[in-house]
Amino acid sequence: MKSTPGLDCSIVIFVEEDSGDWHARRLREAIEDCGGRVVTTALKRCAFDTSFPHGIDIPGLDGKLPDGVFVRAISKGSLEEITLRLGILHALDSCGVRVWNDARVIERCVDKSTATFLFQKAGLPVPPTRIAEGRERALGYAEARYPLVLKPLFGSQGNGVRRLDEPSDMPTEDEVRGVYYLQRYLRAPDASEFSDWRVFVSANRMVGAMVRQGPNWVTNIHQGGQPQAVELDTEGRQLALAAAAAVGADYAGIDLIRDGQGRLMVLEINSNPAWKGLQSICERDIAATLAEDFLSAVRAEIPAQGA
Repeated sequence: MKSTPGLDCSIVIFVEEDSGDWHARRLREAIEDCGGRVVTTALKRCAFDTSFPHGIDIPGLDGKLPDGVFVRAISKGSLEEITLRLGILHALDSCGVRVWNDARVIERCVDKSTATFLFQKAGLPVPPTRIAEGRERALGYAEARYPLVLKPLFGSQGNGVRRLDEPSDMPTEDEVRGVYYLQRYLRAPDASEFSDWRVFVSANRMVGAMVRQGPNWVTNIHQGGQPQAVELDTEGRQLALAAAAAVGADYAGIDLIRDGQGRLMVLEINSNPAWKGLQSICERDIAATLAEDFLSAVRAEIPAQGA
């Protein structure tokens, strides 16, 4: 008999404005299979409102608060819009609602500079990296260090990532909004095929892992990389779990890579990871695993809410 860790739990899944997302559908079905009552909406539809008892208006809840919130997406927006949406998540957390991942984790992960700092602070191996303002300073650092990888401070799925081979490749300050995230390029110079690892973790354990392979050095699935099943070794498992712990993530996707000497390093972490590519080569039902882990955490918090 299937366990029902979500029985009687009121759940909100925050998604993109278009709720037709494959991941959101799978997650909703998995939570409902566990007995949870689910409302799917977007953070942009929520509001602070002093006429509501808790000061938060979430569509579909008639002024009530849910027992738990699963964040699939924040959605793109202006600085003010993103600040408001994160404020809603902070407020829900302060009201005793279990939020997966909470606003603090999302803030740490979406800002690559903070995530890299926290990895290093936790003693995890990361590629040599410098993040600072100003093109002239970036050029000074890049001298004698080419090739480098330039990444947008905020971004995912490999969008906006560039390889820099010479000073003329360095973009203007307007193109990067004044901030240069520069990281050593770790691929072999004569490589014709490229690979790295994506590890999916939930509730302090590994759910699945894959090698991403492709003809381009940017191996993200959305950039044409192909997923391949892999049995990750103990070192890789421990490193991925340590990366998630370093930012306090409930669930996350961690990217790992080996440098020229074969040393395994943490590249990035995603606090709202997709898993469609991984699911295609993973026997475990990832949505069901996430739902069970999330709902177990929600139920553990419910007595505290009623105290």
